[in-house]
Amino acid sequence: MNTTPFPFNKYSFLAIFLLSFSLIQCKSDKEKPDLSRSGLLTQYEPIERDFADIKANGVLRMITYYSSNTYFLNQGIEVGFEYELLREFARENDLGLEVIILGENENPFDLLNQGVGDVIAANYTITEDRRKVANFTRPYNIVDQLVVYSVDLPNRPETLEELSGSGIPISVRRNSSYYNRLLDLIEEGYDLEIDLLPESMDTEAALVQIANGNLRATIADDNMFHAANRYMDGLFEGPVIAESDTIAWAIRTNTPDLESRMNRYLYKHFRFVAEDNRPRRSTFLNILRRRYFEQSRQMAEYYNPEWQYQSMGIISPYDDVVRPVAEEVGVDWLLVTAVIAQESSFNPDAKSWAGAVGLMQIMPQFVDTPYEELYDVVTNIQVGTQILKDHLDHYAYMDSTNQIAFALATYNVGMGHMADARRLAIDRNRNPNEWENVAEALLMLMQHRYYQNARFGFARGIEPVRYVEEVMNRYRTYEAVLALAEQQQRSGLTNLVGPQFNRRP
Repeated sequence: MNTTPFPFNKYSFLAIFLLSFSLIQCKSDKEKPDLSRSGLLTQYEPIERDFADIKANGVLRMITYYSSNTYFLNQGIEVGFEYELLREFARENDLGLEVIILGENENPFDLLNQGVGDVIAANYTITEDRRKVANFTRPYNIVDQLVVYSVDLPNRPETLEELSGSGIPISVRRNSSYYNRLLDLIEEGYDLEIDLLPESMDTEAALVQIANGNLRATIADDNMFHAANRYMDGLFEGPVIAESDTIAWAIRTNTPDLESRMNRYLYKHFRFVAEDNRPRRSTFLNILRRRYFEQSRQMAEYYNPEWQYQSMGIISPYDDVVRPVAEEVGVDWLLVTAVIAQESSFNPDAKSWAGAVGLMQIMPQFVDTPYEELYDVVTNIQVGTQILKDHLDHYAYMDSTNQIAFALATYNVGMGHMADARRLAIDRNRNPNEWENVAEALLMLMQHRYYQNARFGFARGIEPVRYVEEVMNRYRTYEAVLALAEQQQRSGLTNLVGPQFNRRP
């Protein structure tokens, strides 16, 4: 049902990612907002955590928004321009990558300085205000800022001069580079009206509201506008208000080693050439640009309502199967989904070199189910979920974090190697009920002097250690995505299935 306050057919779009903005109203009858410069973006001093600490922990934590140009789920798989660019840096440095999705009213710079995350990768323009609380890497993109109008706005101004004095409210967040640029223009003598949006509404959310006709004008980076405009009706390109802004990652001010390593990495993919001062991009970066800012299957699926309705749940294509099975067995369905993503990338026909088959990569010789039936989606999920539940029950005396880690490791490497690792931890006077100790022992079982005395011999310990890390990271991410959906439900939004809208005829 169309619930927009205008008498024309508009979008119902991106409910899973867009935070509470359904009650936004025209502010013409309200007092004008305070249009002072943004205050300090965070009150927290940065914790001490440079690259050596990140490396010791094995995980780089990325703070970002859930949106088409940063990070999102495509058929249950984690994708996004910022995600793929940063994941390659993590891979080159032998690090896992954990995604911290910003929720409603969460300040990315607070999370950065508190140590919740290590880098803000969110298509951020370098600004003086942001430099006061964070350092920025060398840039990896260059963009123009432009005005975006609703197509339903009559007599759309084509130049800044025409926009000046028009009375058209330009809707932006206070803590955005767009807001500060508009203030600069006002100080230069342009008569512009600024309408302040909630901090929870990112640029993509504002574009959706423009397309819906709920807002008249906003500001967006040109690459974001052109990507959205390929798939959304209702947007109209206005004048450029800033040229050649640089986009970079934000990091804490006391992380020189991390900054240096990131700069070396980014230099390989983006740099300006002295002869003409034009940017040169690597093949890898050009591929990402085409994938996320030009036409591609992933972006078409992200914006396509019919595909989303027919093929997707909130998290994966198999939500409707996993939920009831996991509920009946007594396992969190998001954990099961994270295991499926890791095991088969949601491919029901997957078969490993070792003979494991189906979504949850079941070894036929260890179950009573006939081989052919293991390729059935429901059967495979039922069998795999029960195996996972048995492992969870085996470690039920542990706290929940260790219980899940041990169960996942056992699912991956088997009970025998896990028993060897726990015995080795005991031999080293370490607590065998702490995952950190057993993970270390699993790595040691790759060395001859340790596995020669192990009952089950050599173990590729790096595999279960990474398996646990990656599944747990994905599990937490799925929890955050689901929380966003539930948040929208509490706010009264409907159709929480993901990207969806009604196109104009």
